[in-house]
Amino acid sequence: MSTHLLLLGLNHITAPVELRERLAMNGACLNDALAQLCQSNGHGAARVIESIILSTCNRLELYAISPDVSQGYQSLIDFLCLNRQLAVEEFDGSLYREVDGGAVQHLMCVACGLDSMIVGEPQVLGQVTAAYQAALAQRTAGPVLNALFQHAIRAGKRAHTETGIGRHAVSVPSVAATLAERAMGGLDGRVVLVIGAGEMGELAARTLMSRGATGIIVTNRTYDRALMLARQLGGEAMPFEHQTEALVRADVVVTTTGAPHFVLTCDTVAAAMGRRPDRPLVIVDIAVPRDTDPAVARVPGVRLFDIDNLKNVANGNLEARQQEMPQVEAIAAAEAREFMCWFDTLGVIPTIADLYGWAEMVKAEELEKALRRLGNLNDREREVVRALAHGLMGKFLHEPTVRLKEHAVEGDGHQYAGAVRELFGLGSHECSAAQETGA
Repeated sequence: MSTHLLLLGLNHITAPVELRERLAMNGACLNDALAQLCQSNGHGAARVIESIILSTCNRLELYAISPDVSQGYQSLIDFLCLNRQLAVEEFDGSLYREVDGGAVQHLMCVACGLDSMIVGEPQVLGQVTAAYQAALAQRTAGPVLNALFQHAIRAGKRAHTETGIGRHAVSVPSVAATLAERAMGGLDGRVVLVIGAGEMGELAARTLMSRGATGIIVTNRTYDRALMLARQLGGEAMPFEHQTEALVRADVVVTTTGAPHFVLTCDTVAAAMGRRPDRPLVIVDIAVPRDTDPAVARVPGVRLFDIDNLKNVANGNLEARQQEMPQVEAIAAAEAREFMCWFDTLGVIPTIADLYGWAEMVKAEELEKALRRLGNLNDREREVVRALAHGLMGKFLHEPTVRLKEHAVEGDGHQYAGAVRELFGLGSHECSAAQETGA
């Protein structure tokens, strides 16, 4: 039975942030989703054998191993409907699908930053790595996805060490800072409020400071984390419940939390603006799900931007990065080819294993007969005879094994595997796809 590598996904090109945030999976939600995805969901034998979920602000992608393409995709769609409580009509038109080599090539490009809203952005490799580690922790990544993601991570690392794409790259936080700078007409002397004390918040704050912002206020659900980041930045930490006071003082707000609900509401922002009616406020929300209620945009004096607004300014330095893209694409293609050479041989591995098992059995029987006939041999002589038998077996099987793998890569390995099984009387091979892949 053959297995297939499936990709089902949507991203910033195919789906707006309003849909992406409804499908986003992070933290405990991601762990639960991984466990659910590899269950049979009441359909008998599991349609999905292995799975990894890549969920970022700009994409949701499901990578899966399944013995059947159509049933595998149906299982992935059923999972999204059930897990996200959505009707299929709400997201089906935004999905893209890739099978086997197409899925492999796509992931290599993602890891190298070629498929990002900001081409070459450095954060995506960390996100691919985190998705892989989450699947390892939940034991949903088997041998195939294990190998695939190791190749993808290596491709991403090579892209940033062997080419100059990383030297010219910009990040989501840096683009957010550029957007705020343009909206305010400059950042000199401005006060910045950062909501969320993680990596994105820190990067945004440091970029805004480098462009002239003089005051940094950090707020976070966990006050200690806000305090720690504020001290690193030379800024001020404020408790989360003092949000209105922080908004009154700020000129620019950057929101970066992973909250599943709005942390900036229309009432809170309106109350703050009532105490500063003559000063505009720019809010740049780079979280998915969004931190800011879209209705905030209707509050007088407020300019609200979400992550999809970054597209208009995301391609700064693009010309320099485009010069590096052919080399990066070559790295992605090379890693994809290397993985596919291994993946394509999986279908003939059981036949090779059975062939070697048959040969070992024959060798053992004939060796026992030969040693009995030879009589009183010393230990060294017996070892020479055993080595001869083992060496002959290896020599006889080496070339057929190599040729069988070559035919597997060319796409007709199953025909030759069938012939080998018939010629050597190995019988039919009935096993699950999990056994074929070593899962």
